[in-house]
Amino acid sequence: MPDTSATAHKADANAVPHTDMANAIRALAMDAVQQADSGHPGMPMGMADVATVLFTRFLKFDPGAPRWPDRDRFVLSAGHGSMLLYALLYLTGYADMTLDEIKRFRQLGSKTPGHPEYGHAGGIETTTGPLGQGLANAVGMALAERSLAARFGDAAVDHYTYAIVGDGCLMEGIGQEAATLAGHLGLGKLIVLFDDNGISIDGPTSLSTSDDHLLRFAAANWHVSRVDGHKPDEVEMAIRHARTVLDRPSLIACRTTIGYGAPTKAGTAATHGSPLGKDEVAGARTKLGWSSPPFDIPAPILAAWRAVGARGAPQRAAWETRVAALSDADRQEWSRRQSGTCPDSLAPALRAFKAKAAQDKPSWATRKSSQEVLEVVNPLLPETIGGSADLTGSNNTKTATTAPIKRGAYDGRYVYYGIREHAMAATMNGLALHGGIIPYGGTFLVFTDYCRPSIRLSALMGQGVIYVMTHDSIGLGEDGPTHQPVEHLAALRAVPGLLVFRPADVIETAECWDLALRHRDRPSVLALTRQNVPTLRGADDENLCARGAYILAGSASDKARLIATGSEVQLALAARQALAADGVTAAVVSMPSWELFAQQPEAYRSEVLGKAGTPRVACEAGVGLGWERWLGANGAFVGMTSFGASAKYQELYSHFGITSDAIAAAARRLATSRPSSRAKAAPRTRRKN
Repeated sequence: MPDTSATAHKADANAVPHTDMANAIRALAMDAVQQADSGHPGMPMGMADVATVLFTRFLKFDPGAPRWPDRDRFVLSAGHGSMLLYALLYLTGYADMTLDEIKRFRQLGSKTPGHPEYGHAGGIETTTGPLGQGLANAVGMALAERSLAARFGDAAVDHYTYAIVGDGCLMEGIGQEAATLAGHLGLGKLIVLFDDNGISIDGPTSLSTSDDHLLRFAAANWHVSRVDGHKPDEVEMAIRHARTVLDRPSLIACRTTIGYGAPTKAGTAATHGSPLGKDEVAGARTKLGWSSPPFDIPAPILAAWRAVGARGAPQRAAWETRVAALSDADRQEWSRRQSGTCPDSLAPALRAFKAKAAQDKPSWATRKSSQEVLEVVNPLLPETIGGSADLTGSNNTKTATTAPIKRGAYDGRYVYYGIREHAMAATMNGLALHGGIIPYGGTFLVFTDYCRPSIRLSALMGQGVIYVMTHDSIGLGEDGPTHQPVEHLAALRAVPGLLVFRPADVIETAECWDLALRHRDRPSVLALTRQNVPTLRGADDENLCARGAYILAGSASDKARLIATGSEVQLALAARQALAADGVTAAVVSMPSWELFAQQPEAYRSEVLGKAGTPRVACEAGVGLGWERWLGANGAFVGMTSFGASAKYQELYSHFGITSDAIAAAARRLATSRPSSRAKAAPRTRRKN
């Protein structure tokens, strides 16, 4: 489609000078920060000209329909400058961004927190603040646009992704990871506006860096240009040209003055993260020629901004007409994907998979089981986009129906992310935020450390990203303690809103995948084994993992409970047999998801775990932190108390005392002793490393 946006949009705002419209942003930013006595006025004041050009002359959006699927995406990666975004949302007429909300900047319960938070108000596309995350999210959004356009055509999907980044976004390692991935994939509808103000919190950026970002990005297959960020026509020409460069993303370095208009603090770090002060604000009003009192936007200026916002409604209406003209099948599939619902065919397909697995009883590593499940899922859910951080053959994340996504060929469904774990996770957040895509990606569980900030943001934003994390314990063997996750399950379970699944066999793996796919409002981690494990369960029609934990063997009347996850469930079953020979009855509880179990009614949890004082032994090849929640006063834990070692996994389990004998011994001790005041670790002897 021809690019007529700049000409048409510019005409809308001709009645009011560009400077007045940009100064409205500056005034709201410095007033809100001053009233809150907290915030970052410098970036919004410095980038007001660039943002005004983008919103008045290019951006396709409709404040009356903030979730319109074919809107342009605008990501404020430099999230500390949140008042830039809030001011734009208010000025252009988003209903939930009122002047009162601007006045409540950084106050409890407001829609204007210190950094933009997804879901707080329409027009906030992602949660930003941790620098570089927004840039990587934007890469995911741009990739989603190309993927959906390849499937549904430009009539339904034809929009740009814009991001404003600062020096910090480009200094962060995730910024480099995301930039090289975007360049490699040739995401030409991604346009990044760099607030090149040369200032960081400590002072001039020359204190810490001497990078030439344009050369760096050009080397990564980006189109690059440099403009004076306070000359709107220069900015317009650069954006207009970038929109025509469709074989690679664009970086436009906009040279700006941080705190533009502040009489004594402009161009200094003093404007970065502190209010200007009353005298400086007054001086800025004089210098900018802005005579209106705080929070007062003159009617002609506000009307001009509202006209910019109103421009999107007819564009959206035209898009709706085009979507209505799609074939019945395409229109129905489009609607289903946008709604985030799974097709009706998924449930019976997974039931059939479980039935066959129960009959065949394969001894597969759960990473292999995961791949087999995906071979069923991916043909039924064409919205899945998988990937791996250079561990495809180890994570088992690629299937027969997921051809790779390549530059210029976006009809594939698999991303070779390379060794970019952090950017992979943040890009998947962008894919999910865009809508119409279910992203999953893999690496080793130990490398969730490299993904953690993005996993945390998945949870904070309530995005159904699926993290396929294999090699989940000392069971990976010879690679040793550098690659053996010990504390990672505990750390992941500490993240609010994150579902952590550790399935015990192929049946549980299928059920956990089903749950992850259906939870579109929270992310999931699938912790999967490298080593083979036996099939332990039959093929119930019910998804037993949906309750988080259940009695796998024995009954609620048994004297003791043996609780385990993942590869250690088989050890608990063996321990149960040993205890039975001694006349001690024990029920084995498989607990693939703490989070889902915690949501169950108290009566169910009591049935599964036994009443207070029931002897409970938990076994997991990780640290015991957190298990006291389930063990109660008469419990013991069999697991890791140190880092691992390099050896065959069978030797390691014996060496670290994670055995059925240790579980049985702990249960015998608890069954014959009085409950203590707290859970204890099971005694065992092992040599130190």
